[in-house]
Amino acid sequence: MQNADPAAALRSRHEFILQQALARKIVRTKELAQHLSVHEMTVRRDLDLLSDQGLLERVHGGARLQSKANDEVAYSLRINEHLEAKSSIAKKALELIQDGDTIALDASTTTLQLAQLLGAKTVNTIVSSLDAATILAGLNLPFTLTGGEFHARARSFVGAHATGTLKRLHPDKVFFSSKGFSPQTGFTDAHLPETEMKEQLIRSGRLIVALLDHTKFSRVALHTIVEMDAVDVMITDLEPEIETRNALEAADIRLLVTEV
Repeated sequence: MQNADPAAALRSRHEFILQQALARKIVRTKELAQHLSVHEMTVRRDLDLLSDQGLLERVHGGARLQSKANDEVAYSLRINEHLEAKSSIAKKALELIQDGDTIALDASTTTLQLAQLLGAKTVNTIVSSLDAATILAGLNLPFTLTGGEFHARARSFVGAHATGTLKRLHPDKVFFSSKGFSPQTGFTDAHLPETEMKEQLIRSGRLIVALLDHTKFSRVALHTIVEMDAVDVMITDLEPEIETRNALEAADIRLLVTEV
């Protein structure tokens, strides 16, 4: 897992350590060093850094997750997963946005990448993500936050208040992602309140754009958000299989593939 870029190597080690901590009660310094092919002292420094961030609690010979840190750790891992693909998808999505548009972003980590690029546009944005709101505030861009009940695992707002707000809003373009997609099940997600938010967001918009990295294809999560015919454009990082391409064409969905 060594990497010529020290920052990338550090991030890769931390992601591996946190993944192990989520899966196991305690991670051991010696075992981590063997898996990562680094010195035990390097692992100890990593554990100390993650402990300082409030993610791990040091124990004799290793560390364990801080109590109540599961949601934060899971989100931290998800936001960095397939980051290059998400970034390329966001850049392609930006090309669909015109100055003066009102756009809406769901609370996915892919649309969070798009939020970071919006300083190049003059737009109004509707968001349900706490992190997206923070980014837009930092860019001094106008935005509407749906409000509602805070969902810690996705750092987003859900519930009746949030969906009620969306029913009164009508963005020009909606950008969303999902946990899975297949022609048979459509776009699916795991958490019902998030699914309801995405569904209402899609209902509210004029142009609906799905942002999916290649790992989402042929995956099926628990709840269907919308069927294929609700979506106008799909942006992904790799060309999907012929069956999926044919299904997208039959559903009149414009497919855009980035060059990662």
